[in-house]
Amino acid sequence: QAQLVESGGGLVQAGGSLRLSCAASGLTFSTYAMGWFRQAPGKEREFVAAISWNGGYTNYADSVKGRFTISRDNAKNTVYLQMNSLKPEDTAVYYCAASPLPYGSSGYSRSDKYAYWGQGTQVTVSS
Repeated sequence: QAQLVESGGGLVQAGGSLRLSCAASGLTFSTYAMGWFRQAPGKEREFVAAISWNGGYTNYADSVKGRFTISRDNAKNTVYLQMNSLKPEDTAVYYCAASPLPYGSSGYSRSDKYAYWGQGTQVTVSS
């Protein structure tokens, strides 16, 4: 059974950095596109970033472009989200997810295209 486990969340001051990790098991990780989504209190879950199965294609929400970087290590079955220049509006629960979408698909930002989800990790950015 597929399992995704996020880690690395926490409390950080505005302008600081965090690196989230998502460890996958129970699936052929190297064949899945991976994505990060987030959900703030009272808001809908939103797309943050995605990466293709081989890391050759990435996609970001406009709100995080230039500040966040998604990467993956298929040998370790892990996807990462490096978050720099954090802002209070980045405060949310961050989820990783796995999708069978092919390379470069336009559907990477759609949560309904992801088959497996982690339990989430809290990121809080103080002003």
